[in-house]
Amino acid sequence: MRRILFLARAEVLHVVRDRATLAQALIVPVLQLLVLSNAATFQVRDTPTYVVDFDRSTASRGLINRFAASGRFEVVGDSASPDRGDEALLRGDVTMVLTIPGEFERTLVQTGIAPIQLAVNAEKGSAAAIVQSYATAIASAYAGELTGAKGTPVAPAIDVRVRNWYNTTLNYKHFMVPGILVALVTLIATLLSAQNIAREKELGTLEQLNVTPITRTQFVTAKLLPFWVLGLIDLAIGLIVGVLVFDIPVRGSVVLLFGCAAVYLVVALAIGLWISTIVETQQQAMFVTFFVMNIYLLMSGLFTPVESMAPWVQTVSLANPVRHFVAISRAILVKGAGPADIARPFFTLVGFAVVTLALAVRQYSKRLA
Repeated sequence: MRRILFLARAEVLHVVRDRATLAQALIVPVLQLLVLSNAATFQVRDTPTYVVDFDRSTASRGLINRFAASGRFEVVGDSASPDRGDEALLRGDVTMVLTIPGEFERTLVQTGIAPIQLAVNAEKGSAAAIVQSYATAIASAYAGELTGAKGTPVAPAIDVRVRNWYNTTLNYKHFMVPGILVALVTLIATLLSAQNIAREKELGTLEQLNVTPITRTQFVTAKLLPFWVLGLIDLAIGLIVGVLVFDIPVRGSVVLLFGCAAVYLVVALAIGLWISTIVETQQQAMFVTFFVMNIYLLMSGLFTPVESMAPWVQTVSLANPVRHFVAISRAILVKGAGPADIARPFFTLVGFAVVTLALAVRQYSKRLA
């Protein structure tokens, strides 16, 4: 144990004295959290919209005002020329063209139903569907107000009352920040552990350490222990930033979150150790780490819900430890989940930790035998 602590202390001193590594471990994650939490969102606001109004009536102006006042759309141009709207859409100056036909007000008053056209740039995929749903909701609500105000018969409707659980304000940052915290902790732990041992190879000090009385298990433990602690510190800093800057709710136990993080970091460090066994330089370690991380993050449910993925991808993603810790992080912070609620993903992480660490140490030993 004294040997492990001695080597771990030497590793801590090396990290503290290396300003680049220290900044990479502590400052960069905070900056990334501040930027990504504002950039990674599916919320649509101020969508540039062009209006083609053939009716020029009180009703059509009211509809346009409803769009402009919603905060979801910004009217950047209007005319009675559909060609100008199409050109703006083609240039990418606008995302949606709202076309209001002639006789809009008259038709709406007489029949209670009047058509409008929404031409949405579907190049952005899911964002187009969100824009369309917002626009449809605004138009439907306005039509109901107008027909009721005009005294025309209103068709019977079902009174739907929606209650949003866990995230009542529908603040997307409350969903994204816990996941981004997991991504940053994973990247830092995996990359630093892979680069650290790769640097020992480059300097030629790894072979020197292998001929000393210290065992490979002690060496690996001493090398990974400081980064395990550093990962927990990164999580603590990120959580503080999330609460103070983004008002992230902490409804569950912080102790439980850090207990799960302690197990998860073993998995992340073991993956870094495995990467170090198949590379020879720090540059190679960096490239392989980013390749692995891209796959992990895209299949973790961080940006795209797992339920929306292809069935075979959902099955494969079960072997992704990032997916399980993202689920744990969101459940504890946003839902206030307890130990029983996260038992399945937690014990999955425990299994990953045992298997990945054992395989990584075995591969490391074979590599240097």
